[in-house]
Order: sequence, then structure tokens, then C-alpha cells
Amino acid sequence: MTVDNETKDFYAIGISYKTADLITRGKFSLSTEQCNALLLESKTLGVSEILINTTCNRTEIYAYADHPDLLIKLLCTHSNGEISVFDKLGYVLKNETAIHHIFSVGTGLDSQILGDFEIIGQLKQGFYRSKKLGLANGFSERMVNAVIQASKRIKTETKISTGATSVSFASVQYIIQHIEDVSNKNILLFGTGKIGRNTCENLVKHTTNDHIVLINRTHEKAKSVAGKFNVLVKEYGDLPSQIREADVMIVATGAQLPTVGKDIIHTDKPLLILDLSIPSNVHENVKSLTNVTLVNLDTLSQITNKTLSERKKHLPQAKAILNEVESEFTQWLHDRQYAPTLRALKAKLTAQQSADIKARQRKQTISEEATVVSNQMIQKITGQLANYLKENPSKANDTLTIFQDVFQLDPSLDE
Repeated sequence: MTVDNETKDFYAIGISYKTADLITRGKFSLSTEQCNALLLESKTLGVSEILINTTCNRTEIYAYADHPDLLIKLLCTHSNGEISVFDKLGYVLKNETAIHHIFSVGTGLDSQILGDFEIIGQLKQGFYRSKKLGLANGFSERMVNAVIQASKRIKTETKISTGATSVSFASVQYIIQHIEDVSNKNILLFGTGKIGRNTCENLVKHTTNDHIVLINRTHEKAKSVAGKFNVLVKEYGDLPSQIREADVMIVATGAQLPTVGKDIIHTDKPLLILDLSIPSNVHENVKSLTNVTLVNLDTLSQITNKTLSERKKHLPQAKAILNEVESEFTQWLHDRQYAPTLRALKAKLTAQQSADIKARQRKQTISEEATVVSNQMIQKITGQLANYLKENPSKANDTLTIFQDVFQLDPSLDE
């Protein structure tokens, strides 16, 4: 089924944690600037509807296209990924399968950490980015809103969201499990993006630590976050000295290149570094320092605890809600395909009605009541046809063809 957009198919192409490691995913990740450049180029290539979803676990493109190769080439052109690598580790989903995948991703059921509801915010961000450039229209808006609805229902109607699971939550749990007397340790948080802010909140909430230092390249942003959680703020230039004091360092800078390397680590005491960025913002060379333990996103995502085990019990209920909302969206999509013919039929009948009314007016044989009845008849005919198409989807194409031939309709003229 071509879900919409004339004769083009709808695709979801991407690369994720299921087949690609952190380093590979980092190569395919896209910064805000790269996303915008990709969208603008897609527009010049005739793509009319496209969304980008780039997170620590995946980078995906959802779009109408004549062929998925166009989307794969766009991804590899604007990231550091290679087509040969994508061919081995990437995936291409089409039409209904692509839509189901987006619902699963957006509701956190396809996340590396089951029930990670931060993903819906990232999906919305991708939609708003495309809409701003005129690349997200009625289909995308309806689909994203449906995914948001499914996400909200799963979160409120099931217990799959019990005990927040996210990268920030997992990182704090890891620290608690591996660092003794964590409340009295010096913790350094570098970066104030969304993951950095959430990690800061979880640190304050779960460790009762008053030795948390926050550093960001933009000092004002660090002060803004610190004011909400009562943590210390240091200047960016103080980073090496603060690393020297730290027992734990959390890096959430979200840069395209490493922001921390062994050249700024001048300490002999044990140092645990958690890199929450993609691509990795901590250089691999820190592994040569015997006192440093480096933990990345994939390690954190594999943490199993009672909360996650308990969540899996509620997966069937969550999937049932997803399928219900997705079915409603799919029905809307099917109905939308009939709209051009229905509107063309109504326009044809209305035109014939107008001609008839003018002829009768010349003969003074038309009444207001007759006009009302005529309008009702047009509504009834088009309404009955719409209901028939909904109730008999297997016969829809043949039925539409008959009506188009009998009434000489051209749905392509409908806008």
C-alpha cells in the first residue's frame, strides 16, 4: 500500500543499537546543523515530507520517497556514516511496517532501556524541525500526534513507566552500585543538555550528595541548571582542576568530537567516567590511564534491575494500547485515500445541481425546499459511498474506478 503522497512509498530507514555498537552509531548521528542541512537538501531533491529522529540509540529518517536509496544517501552524506556500513547494519522499512516501527519507537517499546519515555520528546523535536521548513504536513502531524497519544496512554494506563528508566536514571544507578559512600564523593557533571539536566536531577534526588559540581561551556546555562538543584557551578576553564578533585565524572556535552581526553586528566586516584554522549565525547585514550574506568551508553543500557524486570510484565498491555491507537491512525490513512474521489464526486454533483437550478430559475420552477433536498441528496450519495469504502476496503479500488469512469472524475485535480 502506498500510504499517501501520490505514488511514493513511505519509508523508515536507520541504524540502531540492535545491530550497531556505540562507535558506529556515533558515526551516523546527526547534530542540529547536520539535520537542517539534510532537510534542506532533501527539499531540493523533491522530498515533500520527511522527519529525522536522532538519539543515543538510533538515527532514523522517515519520509516519502520513490526509493529508499535516496534517504540512505542523504543520511550518509550528512553524517560520518558510510553506505557500505549501512548496507550491513542498517534497516529499511516500508509503508505499514514503517508506521508500526515509528509507533514502537515513539512509545519507548523499542528502546534499549524498555519504557524510555524521553524518546517521544525527541520525536516531537524532529517533527517541529521539519514543520518549520515546510517538510511536515498533514500525514506527519496526524502520525506524530497519534504516537504522542499512544505514549501518554501507555504511561498512564500501565505500570511500564514505574521507576523512571532512562540514560540519566541508569547512570545514577550505576554510580550508586559501584561507588561506596557515594554521598561523600566528589561528583563532576560536564554538560547541561537534556541528559545532563536529568542526570543532575537524579543525582540530587538519589544520592543526597552536596559535593556535585556542574561545568558547561556556557556559564550562564550552568548557573540556570544549578539554581534549580542547588549544586556548585565552576567556570569551563576550571575543568582540569575539577577533574583532579573528582571521584566520578559524568560527561553529557553532546558535541560531535571528544571534549575530554587523557591530556586534561591529571589525577592518580580512582576516577569513574560515564560518557552519556553520542558520538562519544570521551576520547578512547583515557582507557590507557590505569586509574580511570570508562563506562559508555551501551554498558549503562544493559543494566538489569527489579524495576526493568517488572516492566516487562506490562509489555502485553502496552502493546495492546499501541495497536489500538495505531489501528485508528491506519483507518484514518485508508479513509484519506478515498477523499480526492469523494470530493471530486461531490464537486461534480454540485456543478450539475447548479446548472439544473439555473435552468429551473429561468423557468421559475425551482423552490427553496427543492434546493435543500438536492443538497441533502448530494450529501447522502457521497456519505453512502464513503461508508461503503470503509466497510469494504478490499473492493475500494474497483469501486473508486467505477465512479471515476461513470462520473468522469479526475481526483488528481483535487487539492
